[in-house]
Amino acid sequence: MVKHQPLQVYERQLCLSCLTGIYGCRWKRYQRSHDDTTKWEFLWSLILFGTFSLLLVWFYFWWEAHNDYSEFNWFLYNRSGEWSDGTVPILATTAAGFTYIAFLMILALCHVAVGQQLNLHWLHKIGVTAALLTTIIGVISVTQMWGEEWDIVMISLQATGPFLHIGALAAVTALSWLVAGQVARAEKTRFQVLLMVLYLGVLLALYLAPLSITSPCIMDQRSLKPPPSIIGHQGAPMLAPENTALSFQRALRLNASGLEGYVSISLDGVPFLMRDRTLRRTTDVEQVFPNRQFDDASLFNWTDLQSLNAGQWFIKDDPFWTVGSMSQRELRQAESQRVCSLQHMLRLAASHNRTALLRLHRPPPQHPRYWGWLNDTLETIHLSGIPQHMVMWTEEWRRGFVEAVAPGFQQTSLEKRPVEELHQRGISRLLLRYNQANERDIREFGSHNISLTLYTVNEPWLYSLLWCSGVPSISSEAPHILLKLHAPIWLMSPDEYCLIWIATDLISFAIVLGVFVFQKWRMSGMSSYNPEQIMLSAAVRRSSRDVNIMKEKLIFSVHPLLPPFLVCATKFPASPLPTPSLGGAL
Repeated sequence: MVKHQPLQVYERQLCLSCLTGIYGCRWKRYQRSHDDTTKWEFLWSLILFGTFSLLLVWFYFWWEAHNDYSEFNWFLYNRSGEWSDGTVPILATTAAGFTYIAFLMILALCHVAVGQQLNLHWLHKIGVTAALLTTIIGVISVTQMWGEEWDIVMISLQATGPFLHIGALAAVTALSWLVAGQVARAEKTRFQVLLMVLYLGVLLALYLAPLSITSPCIMDQRSLKPPPSIIGHQGAPMLAPENTALSFQRALRLNASGLEGYVSISLDGVPFLMRDRTLRRTTDVEQVFPNRQFDDASLFNWTDLQSLNAGQWFIKDDPFWTVGSMSQRELRQAESQRVCSLQHMLRLAASHNRTALLRLHRPPPQHPRYWGWLNDTLETIHLSGIPQHMVMWTEEWRRGFVEAVAPGFQQTSLEKRPVEELHQRGISRLLLRYNQANERDIREFGSHNISLTLYTVNEPWLYSLLWCSGVPSISSEAPHILLKLHAPIWLMSPDEYCLIWIATDLISFAIVLGVFVFQKWRMSGMSSYNPEQIMLSAAVRRSSRDVNIMKEKLIFSVHPLLPPFLVCATKFPASPLPTPSLGGAL
C-alpha cells in the first residue's frame, strides 16, 4: 500500500518578494539566498550607508539654514546678476535624494532582519553614486562660496542637541533587534565579537553624549535675562518691500526697537536707502532707464530715483513667500512704493522714539560727492531732528571727525576686536553676524559695557538661543514672528536635563538587554537540528520562516540519513512521493 503526500508546501511570501525585488530585482524564490553577503555587495552597503550619512548632514544643514535663505539668494544675485530663489531647486533635490537613499537603507536593514543576502541592483547603484557625487559637489560649492554658513550646524546643535540625542538613542536601541539576531545566527565567533564591540561602543558613546552637549537654554529660569530688543533689518522686509517707507512703518507698528537701513548718496547729494550697488533688483530701472540699469545706484540724481517704482518687484518675485498671505489693500500699498530717503526714515524713527542703525555705502571715486558724502549724510541726520544718542554710526572712515561733529552718536563697530582696543577707539556697540560671537564673548562684552547686536536673526529657535545667552539686541527681517515669542522655545534646569538623560539611558539599556536575551532564547532552539526534529510530511505545516529554511538546507545538502530518491524528489516539491507503508514493506 502506497500513500501519496507532498514533500513540502511552499507558501507565497509576497512581502519578502517585494523586499528583495525592489532592492535587488530578485522577485523569484530561487533568486533569493540566505548565504553571506559577498565582499563586493558589502562594500556597496558601506557606500549606501556613507551616502545616507552625508545626505543626512546636508539635509540638516539646509533645514537649519532657513534663517539665511534671503542672504543666500542675495549672494547668488551678486554673483550672477540675476535674481532667483536658489534655495528651491536645492531643497527639492535634497529632499528627493534623501528620501530615496533612506528608502534603500530601510530595505537593506529589512534584508538583514530576515536573513536575506544583500544584492543591490545596478540601477540603484547608479542612483546611489549619483546622489553621493551630487552631494559632494554641493558641499564643496557651499564651502567655497558660503563657507561661514557651516557654523549654523554647530550653533543649531545647541538648540537641537538634547532632542537629537534622544532620537539617535531611540534609533540605535531599535537596531538592537537586528544586531542581536545577527549575533545569535552568526557561526563565527570573531564576527560575533566584532559586531558586539562595534554596537556596544556606539551605544556607550550615545549614553555619554550629554557630557559634551552644551546649551545656554539649560539653565535656571531665574537667571534668564530680558528678551533681546529687535531692530527691523531694512524695516519689515517680509511684509513690505525692503528699505521703503511702508517697510519701516510696518516694523514700527510691530513695536520694533529700532530701524536698520543701508544708506547711499545720490548724484546731487541726497542720502537714500538702497542695499544693492545697482537698482536692477528692487526697482523698475530696466523699463525706465534701460541704458543705465547696470550703473551704480549713487550715479542717479534724486529726481530720477523718485521716478522709479520700488514695490512691483516684491509682488513679482515674492522673496520671502509671504505675498500670498497679503490682502489686496496691502498688495496695492506695496506695489506703489518709491525709493525712500534717509531723512524720511529718520523722521519715522524719531517720531516713535526708536533707534536708527545706519550702514553706509561710500560712492565710487567718479561720484561728484565722493569727498563730501559724509557731510551730506551728517547734515541730513541733523535736519531730521532725531536725537544723536538714537543714531548708531557704523562707518569707519573718518570716525574721529564724526565723533567731533556728533559726539552723541553710538559709535558702532562691524569688526570683532579686543575690549581694550574698542574702549580706546571710543566704540560702545558692536554689530556682528550671529556666528561671530559665542556665549563667552557675549558675557565678556556685557561685563565691559559694550552693547552687542547680532544680525540677521529670523528663526525663533535662534532668537531663543540668543535670548538664553544674554544677547541684548538683534537685527531681524522677521520682527512680526519674533515679537510674538514671550519665552524661549524651550528652557530647562540642569537637574531636569540630568533626569531626562539618566532616564533615557536606563530605558534604552533595559530594552537592549531584553532584546538580546529574547533573541538568544528565540534562536537557541534553531541553532542545531537533525532529520528527526524536522517533519517533512505536509500533514504538519509550519509557517515559521526559520523552520522552512532548515528544511531547505537539510534537503538540498544531501544529508546522509536521507535516501537518494528523496533528495532528488525535492526538485519537484509539489508532486506526491510514494511512501511505502509498514504493511507494504513487510
